[in-house]
Amino acid sequence: MPFRVIPTQIPEVLILEPTVFGDDRGFFYESFNHRDFIELTGLNVEFVQDNHSKSAKNVLRGLHYQIKNPQGKLVRVTQGTVFDVAVDLRRTSTNFGHWVGIELSAENKRQLWIPPGFAHGFIVLSETAEFLYKTTDYWFPEHERSLIWNDQDVGIIWPINEGEPVLALKDTLGKRLSEAEVFD
Repeated sequence: MPFRVIPTQIPEVLILEPTVFGDDRGFFYESFNHRDFIELTGLNVEFVQDNHSKSAKNVLRGLHYQIKNPQGKLVRVTQGTVFDVAVDLRRTSTNFGHWVGIELSAENKRQLWIPPGFAHGFIVLSETAEFLYKTTDYWFPEHERSLIWNDQDVGIIWPINEGEPVLALKDTLGKRLSEAEVFD
């Protein structure tokens, strides 16, 4: 089996744990195989864009989403460790406003599937982290929105050990869930 699918508290958000082949030379694993992805998740999605970011410790990116052209994301870390979060913004969902958070790292090689209709963000736990993700739609900056990272109504428990997180200006201006544009 190329990877194992692990359900989360929100059924549509999935952890993908790859089968890793390793020996004293290093390791090998398939980070993505479309046929296996469809077979094991039941999702027939098309990825149109790959993104790669590098961030320093305590950088918090997110919580981002696109209100039009919503993106599904398959995310992973190739260097370092992050705490990755998805928040359900589908108003008709029984999980509306709920969140899932997992640790993704170069060591555990896990990936997280975040479907369209969710806000997504992460905080870097290691000195630096490199983050890769595939998206099911293109980036449209005019449709991008931010949910504020510390909205008490959502109640994300971020593993912040020292000081305040480092945020981009757009993320400091994020909306609370009660004010945010969400999906019907």
